[in-house]
Amino acid sequence: MLHLERDSGAFRDRSFRDFPRLLRAGDLLVLNNTRVIPARLFGTRSGLHSQPLSSHNPAMRDFLHGKVEVLLAKRISDRPPTWECLARPGKKIRIGEHLHFGEGTPYALSAEVIDRGEFGERTIRFEDQPDFFERLERLGHMPLPPYIHREDRPEDRDRYQTVFSHELGSVAAPTAGLHFTPEVLEALKKQGVLIAEITLHVGLGTFQPIRTDVVEQHKLHTETYVIGEDAAAQLETARKEGRRVIAVGTTSVRTLEFAAGPGGEIEPQSGEADIFIYPGFRGGDKPNRGFRVVNAMLTNFHLPKSTLLMLVSAFSGKEHVLNAYRHAVDERYRFFSYGDCMFIE
Repeated sequence: MLHLERDSGAFRDRSFRDFPRLLRAGDLLVLNNTRVIPARLFGTRSGLHSQPLSSHNPAMRDFLHGKVEVLLAKRISDRPPTWECLARPGKKIRIGEHLHFGEGTPYALSAEVIDRGEFGERTIRFEDQPDFFERLERLGHMPLPPYIHREDRPEDRDRYQTVFSHELGSVAAPTAGLHFTPEVLEALKKQGVLIAEITLHVGLGTFQPIRTDVVEQHKLHTETYVIGEDAAAQLETARKEGRRVIAVGTTSVRTLEFAAGPGGEIEPQSGEADIFIYPGFRGGDKPNRGFRVVNAMLTNFHLPKSTLLMLVSAFSGKEHVLNAYRHAVDERYRFFSYGDCMFIE
C-alpha cells in the first residue's frame, strides 16, 4: 500500500496491514456493499431478421441459431426483469430479436431485445421469472476483468467479491474493498473506527474509456445507488462533529459526492448517479462542487485515461498522483483489480 499525503504530495511505502493504524477513533469508514452477479450469459438468438432458410442459402441454418454472449450491465426493472447489456455479435442482434439461455434445462431464460444504445448497448427484457436470480446463478458466468485471460472458475464467485458484499447488482467488484478481511474489519472496530455501508451497483460507466477530446463532454452511464437511513445518520453525525469520512474505493467517493447537499449533508436516498469527477472539481470557480463529504480514500491503481484516475487526480492533485504513480511503477506495485492499493489522506 502506498500512503499519499493529499496536500503535500509526500508518499511512503507501507503494507495494507498498516491501514488500521493510520485511522483514528471516530473516523467513519464507508464501504460499498454491492455484490457482483454472474452477469455473463451464453446462449443463442432466434435469427428473427435473417433471410429465409432455403436450399439456396444453407448458411442461414447456422444464423438462425447463432451463438450470442450477453453481459448484463444495469437492472432497469424487476418485473419483468429488464437489463441494459452489451451483446456479441452486436451488429446481428437487433431490436425484436429473441435470445435464449440454457435451452433444454428447467432453469432456462429467454429475453427479447427492446432497445439499443449509442455505443452498441442493448436493452433486453426477460420473460417474467420470480426466481430470476436463482436461474442467473445457475446459468451465468462471473464477469472477470478482460485482462484476466482465462475462463471464470467456481471459486471466482467468492474471490471476486468483498467480504462485506450482500446487495446483488454489480458487473464488477469495488476492488479497493477486496483488500479487507474479517480480521482487518475487526481490528478497525476495536480501534474505535466506525463503519457505514452504502450501495453503488458498478456498471459499464465506471470502466468506460474517455472518448472525447474535451473532458467535460464525456458522459457516464448512470449507476444505481442506495444510502439507507443508518448510513445517512452516521454520515450526518460525522459531519456535524467534524470527524473524518474515509471512502473505500472510487465508487464510494462518487456516491457520497453525488448525494451530498451544498454543505455536505447526506439524507437517506436512492437513485441514479452519473457524477463525473475530474481535476478542477475541488474548489476552483465551481461553488459547491468541491469534495463536500470525503476527507480520505482508499483506492487501487487505475488505467491511464480512465475516469477513475481522473477522480483520484481531482482528489489529491494531478502532479501528486502522477509522482506517486511513477514511484509505484518503479517499485513494481501491482495495478488493476487484484493489485495493490493507495491510501490518500
